[in-house]
Order: sequence, then structure tokens, then C-alpha cells
Amino acid sequence: IRRQRQMCIRDRNKDDLVTRLALAAGKGDREALTEFIKLTQKDVWRLLAHLSSPEEADDLTQETYLRVISALPRFQGRSTAKTWLITLARRVWIDQIRHEQSRPKKSSTEYEDVQHATPPEWSELVDVRLLLQGLPPERREALVLTQVLGYSYEEAAKIAGVRVGTIRSRVARARKDLMG
Repeated sequence: IRRQRQMCIRDRNKDDLVTRLALAAGKGDREALTEFIKLTQKDVWRLLAHLSSPEEADDLTQETYLRVISALPRFQGRSTAKTWLITLARRVWIDQIRHEQSRPKKSSTEYEDVQHATPPEWSELVDVRLLLQGLPPERREALVLTQVLGYSYEEAAKIAGVRVGTIRSRVARARKDLMG
């Protein structure tokens, strides 16, 4: 319990630092912007890798920070900068899904794709990412935010723009789906 308290205090201090850096960066402090990105980039990438795929996470992370840089002057610190940032990353992911859904789909698999495909290894079949990808997007998001990235249910609800009870039920359903 003592160790958990120390970790919570350390996390709170880091969140406060990230928020101060975001506010300073919004006022034009380039060093604060650099430090803000350095302290937050890993979490943004992890979220996006879990929500989409590791292959798409780099592009989505870059898009997130492009939006962040233009939005920082309007950031007022009503929530922690980390919560605000993860919310923006989530919107980038949602926009990507919408974009993908609006594009025409291939009607059949290309012969060359099948010809050069190799059967997956057993370890790849049980990879957690595959399990997560099988979840509906809203359940995957709730599970990643709370169980992988460690956000509280309240923070995850704020990020997702839903009620706390909705996050709780999505996590419970995701767990049930994963247990099969």
C-alpha cells in the first residue's frame, strides 16, 4: 500500500509537471514544448498502438502532436494536460476509423497477397494485440485506457466523453469477451 501511494504521488507530480509544460508551451516556450512531447510521447504511442496497430501508431502519434501544437495556445489547464492530450489522440484515432470506413474496400484478396503469405506462428496467434483487436472499438478503448495505460475510470470516462458507468461496463464486457 505504501509503495502504491508513493507511485500515485509520483504520477500526480508528473501530471502536474506535464500540465505546467503544456501551459508554458502554449505561451510559446519551445523548450517546454520539447519536454512536454518527450514526457508524453510514449503514452500517446502506446494508446494508439493498442487502439489501432503498432504499424499505424507512428503516423497517428505524429498527427496527434500536429493537432496538439496548434491547440496548445487554447489549452487552459481545466484538466491535466495528459488527459487533454490522450483525448486528442483518441480523436485522431476516431478520425482515422471514419476515414477508413469512407474508403472503398477491396472486394477480394489479391492473389499475390495469398501466394506470399506465411502461416502465423503459435505465439502470434495468442498475442494480446490480436485479442484486443477482436474487441469492439469502444470496449478496446476502455480496456486500454484503464488496464494498459492505468487511467482511473473517471479519467477514462473524461477522455472517452462518456459516463464513468459506461467505462466500467465496457471494461467488464471486454474482460468477458476476452475470457470467451
